[in-house]
Amino acid sequence: MDQLTTSNVTFRCPPELMGVLPRPIPSSHGLPDWFKALPPSAFSNDLKDELLTMKKCPPVIDAMTYGFMMPLATDLKVQNGEFTWDTGWPGGEFGNITRSPIGFHDGAQVAGTPFFDNDQFIIKFNNFWTIQLPPGYSLLVIHPINRDDLPFRALSGLVDCDRYHDAFVQFPARWVDPDFNGVLPKGTPVVQCLPVKREAWALQFETLSEAEKQRVYDTAGNVAGSTGVYRHDFRAPKR
Repeated sequence: MDQLTTSNVTFRCPPELMGVLPRPIPSSHGLPDWFKALPPSAFSNDLKDELLTMKKCPPVIDAMTYGFMMPLATDLKVQNGEFTWDTGWPGGEFGNITRSPIGFHDGAQVAGTPFFDNDQFIIKFNNFWTIQLPPGYSLLVIHPINRDDLPFRALSGLVDCDRYHDAFVQFPARWVDPDFNGVLPKGTPVVQCLPVKREAWALQFETLSEAEKQRVYDTAGNVAGSTGVYRHDFRAPKR
């Protein structure tokens, strides 16, 4: 069994908001209710057989549970495209910092990209935690993996949080569900964060040797012929 190394990520917030802000959580604690409710198998009318669902797919589970989630700072009410909120947060020495859970980027900043829409701004989820990683690590910030149920899509970014940890990293996103009316609850994961070690990668290309071809055939046959081969023989611990 591979030995899993534990590294620390440190979060800091203004003193007056400690105990008020929702805390970042391990991604394994932020699985959506629909995923938890999935059965492990389902019957296929086309194939006339019982098949495993995505809930039993280790790569899907590992992707959705890796890293940590940054939460929505407060309840966000959305009605006919209008966003409102009421934090009730106390003032303090950081009172000059916005208390709004969202901001926006002007559309001109994404003109000419697939993210541009004449009638929409790029919203920005404001974050009130600084994030510090160990030396040599950056933070890959992405939309929560496989969370197409959320009414927004976060844009991806890579932040060197081993160096840039004395400021708040904000999270731009597109609001993709214009028909959404209701409350996006406090604590909703707005982005998933994956610490990655900075390394240079050189691409190499080779043909499979006879021994390697045989291993490919054998591995594919084992995976197709038995349940749990990847999980038992290849999956590495991640938490």
